[in-house]
Amino acid sequence: MKKKLSLMLAVILIASIFLSACGESVETAQGVTEKTVKVGNSIATSGPLAPVGVPFKAGIEAYFKMINEAGGVNGRIVEYVHQDDEFNPEKGKAALDRMINDEKVFAIVGHFGTPIVGATLNDIKEAGIPAIYFATGTGILYNENATGNDRVIYPVQPVYPMEGRIIAAWAKGEFKASKIGVIYTNDDAGKDLLAGIKKESESIGGIAIVEQQVPPGAENVSAAVTKLKDEDVDVVAIAAIQGTFPQIAKELAKQGMDKPAITTYVNCDERMTEAVKDDVTGKFEIYGNSWVDMNKPAIEDYRKWIQETSNEDLSSNAYAMTGWIAAHFFTEGLKRVEENLTWESYMDALESAPIQNPFGGAIDYSNGKRLGTQEMSLFRMNPDVLSGWEPYEEFMGIDEILKK
Repeated sequence: MKKKLSLMLAVILIASIFLSACGESVETAQGVTEKTVKVGNSIATSGPLAPVGVPFKAGIEAYFKMINEAGGVNGRIVEYVHQDDEFNPEKGKAALDRMINDEKVFAIVGHFGTPIVGATLNDIKEAGIPAIYFATGTGILYNENATGNDRVIYPVQPVYPMEGRIIAAWAKGEFKASKIGVIYTNDDAGKDLLAGIKKESESIGGIAIVEQQVPPGAENVSAAVTKLKDEDVDVVAIAAIQGTFPQIAKELAKQGMDKPAITTYVNCDERMTEAVKDDVTGKFEIYGNSWVDMNKPAIEDYRKWIQETSNEDLSSNAYAMTGWIAAHFFTEGLKRVEENLTWESYMDALESAPIQNPFGGAIDYSNGKRLGTQEMSLFRMNPDVLSGWEPYEEFMGIDEILKK
């Protein structure tokens, strides 16, 4: 018996040495070879969302071009494949299936659009494939303790529940508010922002919330504004995106509200300033979150490589910059895995330490945190500057804001 056992062990040892010499014992995931790693996504590069999707895709391509021409990551070139889903959820589901099962990509990088994400998020989780960056702020991405299949989701762009928490922190830390008035739209964006504001206010303590709901795109929001005025709130949170923000801002001015207002990063756009400046200038200040700063040094690399990738002038295109950010976050995780590149080792790497946004703050994925952007700067509306908004406070996380 001992002789047979020794013989078996010897055979196992020889087989192990042979497999190691042949390189077959090195564990990797799909889409990975010794020289390449394949990633992919579907983006609307035709149809009404093409003006967003085309530059977003170009930003991803530009970043990977920069990485590949420098030799790749740990000896591997990044191969990027893409399909046009036309912003159609059914086509998005089919494209995701092809990416995972036909293209056999290692990861999804830059999952695009609220309806596509909503239709495919469970498919991604069931497949167990890492998905880095979602071009949407939908609250279904927010998770404070992701485990199991939920772990594969890695949002980067701000998600509304987290941004709502940051708005509440600014109200308390920057403006010393003890009563926040929230006008929110009865849609996912408004309700997610409200949920975040209420959550953080409860965590801080000593903050009362006066909430008023309005329909998306409402033309008459006077009753909601009157309620906030009667309650004498210290800060107004405009938890509504572009279709309703101007109406709320104008009505605040019309009713003589002079308290500071804070809104989502989505509204920090010159078009929103143009829409309300004649009504609000000189009456009250409007502030908004920001998660991207074009004055960061990384802008030089971006502008060099986007010029080599696209025939369009995308040197200051926000959508192309977010594509660049998506590719950056994927690559930073990849750099941390020098061998045995698997889904598990890659996710461990993403979670091992915070990752710095080249144009913004850091994101920490440790302990299941899937919160999206966790550090934002504060801008103030100013019609006299080209962008319509000027920097007011630097990038900070909630704890730092509350220490002000």
